[in-house]
Amino acid sequence: MQDIRWNAFWLLFALTLICLVSWVAVDLTTALVVFSVASSLYLASHLYWLHQLSRWLKKPEIKTIPNGFGVWEDVFAELYHEQRRHSRSKTQLSSALGRFRHAASALPDGVVVLNSDNKIEWCNPPAESQLGLNLNQDEAQPIQYLVRDVDFIAYLQSQDYVDPIKIRSWSNTELSPEHKTEIILEIQLVPFGTKQKLLICRDVTSLEKIEAMRRDFIANVSHELRTPLTVVGGFLETLTDMKGAVLPSTRPYFAMMQEQTGRMRGIIEDLLTLSQIESNAQSPENNQIDMGKLLGMVQNDARALSQTLSITNETGQQQQQNITLSFDENLNIIGAIDELQSAFSNLVSNAVRYTPRHGNIFINWYLEVKSGQQVAVFSVKDSGIGIEQHHIDRLTERFYRVDRSRSRATGGTGLGLSIVKHILTRHQAKLEIKSIMNEGSTFSVIFSKERIVQKQVQLFE
Repeated sequence: MQDIRWNAFWLLFALTLICLVSWVAVDLTTALVVFSVASSLYLASHLYWLHQLSRWLKKPEIKTIPNGFGVWEDVFAELYHEQRRHSRSKTQLSSALGRFRHAASALPDGVVVLNSDNKIEWCNPPAESQLGLNLNQDEAQPIQYLVRDVDFIAYLQSQDYVDPIKIRSWSNTELSPEHKTEIILEIQLVPFGTKQKLLICRDVTSLEKIEAMRRDFIANVSHELRTPLTVVGGFLETLTDMKGAVLPSTRPYFAMMQEQTGRMRGIIEDLLTLSQIESNAQSPENNQIDMGKLLGMVQNDARALSQTLSITNETGQQQQQNITLSFDENLNIIGAIDELQSAFSNLVSNAVRYTPRHGNIFINWYLEVKSGQQVAVFSVKDSGIGIEQHHIDRLTERFYRVDRSRSRATGGTGLGLSIVKHILTRHQAKLEIKSIMNEGSTFSVIFSKERIVQKQVQLFE
C-alpha cells in the first residue's frame, strides 16, 4: 500500500510540473488543456482497471488475475499474493478436515456432526450402518426426521445430555424384515462450538445380552433358594416353639440360625425385586398418585420400623426417633404407586436405621425451581452419623456398604438404594445425596415438571 501511495504521489507531481511548464512556456489555456486531457486519460485508465477488477471478482481465480499498469499493477500484485495465501490456508484446512474425517471413519463407534438446527453436517460409516443414514442423501436433513424414535426425540429436545440413552434399532436395513436383527444402541449428545452437537452412538447389544443373562441367573438362583430357605426357616421356628425339642444351652444357636435365615430371605426378596425392575422394559404406570396418602403410609412404616429397632432403656421405655412429615397438599405426581412407595420407603428406612435414638428424621414433599424449571422434590433428612464424601458416588451399587458391621446389625441387605436408583430411572427422576459427617444426610428425589400435577385450589369469598 505504501508503494501505491508513492506511485500516485509521483504521478500527480509530474502532471502538476508539466502543467506549470506549459503555462510558463506557452500560456494558461494550454496548461489547462494539458491538465484536462491528462486527468481524463488518468480517470479512464482507473475506470478500465476497475472494470477488470469487477470482472475478476465474479470468478476469482489466481490464474486469471490481470497484470495491471501503474498503481494497478501493485494492486493486482497484492491480490495475487493474498490469493496465494488463501489457497495455501484452504489447502491446509482441507487436508486437516480430510485427516479428521479419515480418523473418524476408522472409529468403531458412530459419529454424527449436527449443526445448531440439529441437521446432519457429516457422519462416519458406522453411524450410517447403525442409524440407517446415507451421507450423500441425508446431508443437511434434520436428524429427528431420520431417527424416528420417541425416546431419542425426547432426549434431543430435553437439552440435558449428561447421561446417554439406549434405543432399539435394526441392523442390515437392506435385508427383508424377517432377516433383520434387532440391535441396542447407546446414544449420547455432546454439545460443542456454537450450538453444534456431536452424536456418538455405540452398539451395546452384546453387553445388554450379557446383562440380561446376569439378571436371569440372579433371578433363577434367588427363586430356587427361596423355597429351601423358607423350609429351613419354618423348621427352625417349629423346633424353637416345641417344648423340649431344643436344649436351653443350644437355644441361642437356633436364634442365630433363624436370624441369619431371615436375613438371607430378605436379600433374596430384594434380589428378585431388583431383577424384576431391571428386566421390565415397559414404561411404568402413569397414574396420578395421591401423595398425601402415600407419604402417610411411608411415615407409618418408618415409625413401625423405628419401634422395632429401638432399644429398651433402664426404665422399660422404648427410645424412638422423631419422624416428622411435611408436604404440599396440592402437589401430586404421575407414576407407579407401588414402585414409588418402595423407593420412598427404602430411603426413609435407611434414615431410620442410621439415625441414633432420639434423633430427628424429616420427610418433605414440596415444589422447587431448579435451573429455571419447576420440579417436585421428595427429601428425607436425618440427624444420623453421616456419610463420607468418597462413599456417596457408590451408594447405589449392589451390596455396597459404608459400614458393614452396622448394616448387618440394623438388618440392611445392601440392595435398597440400588432398587431406588432403578425405580427413579424408570420415572425419569434423579437422586441427590448430601451428607456431613456426624451431622446427618439428606436424600432428595427430583421429579421433572412433566410428572407434576397441581391441584386446582378453589377460593371462596
